[in-house]
Amino acid sequence: MPANPKYLSSRGQRALKISAGLLGGYLLSTTLHLAAALVPNIGINLMVSGTFSGFLLWVLFMVLAFVARNGWVVWGIYLSLSLIFGLIAYYGGIR
Repeated sequence: MPANPKYLSSRGQRALKISAGLLGGYLLSTTLHLAAALVPNIGINLMVSGTFSGFLLWVLFMVLAFVARNGWVVWGIYLSLSLIFGLIAYYGGIR
């Protein structure tokens, strides 16, 4: 039995969600790790395990991109959080 079209996203929304999951999720996980590296006690350990946890967060953000109904909202949330974490990393000492 085929899926009911009223429950499916349009092609544009699908493209926005895919790009938000791939590009926005990667950007968000990277800036989150840069901001978290400034915490004194976990900074060094986080950078050592950052590759593994970065991929886990990236997958999580990819999945979360498809939970929302609107791809523009996902892009807005991901870009604003990335900007906040990037500013924390920049003004916190990583330059």
